[in-house]
Amino acid sequence: MNALPYYFNYPVTKAAIASGLHYADLGGNTAIVQQQKALHTAAQKKQVSVIPDCGLAPGMVNIIAAEGIRRVGDADSVKIFVGGLPQKPEPPLNYQIVYSLEGALDYYTTPSWILRASRPQRVDALSELEDVVFPSPVGTLEAFHTGGGISTMPWAYSGKVQTMEYKTLRYPGHVAIMHPIRELGLLGNRPIKVKGVEVSPRDAFIAAVSPQLTKPDGRDLVALRVEVRGKDGRRVAWQLLDYFDDATGISAMMRTTGYSLAITGLMQGDGRISATGVYTPDEAVPFQAYVDELRRRGVEIQEVR
Repeated sequence: MNALPYYFNYPVTKAAIASGLHYADLGGNTAIVQQQKALHTAAQKKQVSVIPDCGLAPGMVNIIAAEGIRRVGDADSVKIFVGGLPQKPEPPLNYQIVYSLEGALDYYTTPSWILRASRPQRVDALSELEDVVFPSPVGTLEAFHTGGGISTMPWAYSGKVQTMEYKTLRYPGHVAIMHPIRELGLLGNRPIKVKGVEVSPRDAFIAAVSPQLTKPDGRDLVALRVEVRGKDGRRVAWQLLDYFDDATGISAMMRTTGYSLAITGLMQGDGRISATGVYTPDEAVPFQAYVDELRRRGVEIQEVR
């Protein structure tokens, strides 16, 4: 089970296959997952299971979305919303670091792959803002496109589903600040000269804001909603609100990403995931067994009307 930054995933996958070991990771970069998919035959020859993208999004949401598509039969639209948020937001960003800030900024700057008119298309990150309402005390959140959240599903369901999209959730007003920050070049990776020294704008931004967004005593929450509609009008939906566990000190983001990866690895080990080769979670992870394992750990995915 690999929880390293995503740019290690391909070489670690190759090493696992060469060693004859089952493999799962937290993923997050669709281009690398496509490279891992190219190792399918090699994994089959070694009789190992390789499952990238086993965290929250991608990961949990893919498994739920695939179940929704199975239930409605002929799916028309799939909408996925996920956010890791502070329980007590503080201005100006109403955000706290719940995982790698570098990874989060990747999602804010990388175009998002979606399905429109049943074809994979790219849309700008931070675009197409909409409101999503959750039960109190969370309330209204804003949702916007970010990259990497649904892995390779736009290609897997091309020609089968009309619309599929993933959006990140934040408290209202977040995009109004982050969009101009990005447009001013402050999230870029290309070095610029500052007083004769080459500096990456993103590195400087992370160094400047991390102390303010790091909340050692902050409590987080994870909000998730997946909605699938069929061409006949049938709708299925699931929702999750998970919170920092005060008893263990495990954050909601840790619970929803780490438990997801661990459950996948256990299923590979005990044979509940038996197919060899390279598959994403929506292709390989059994929905009900996965949901039951999460429930045993206190993470409740609820079907909603």
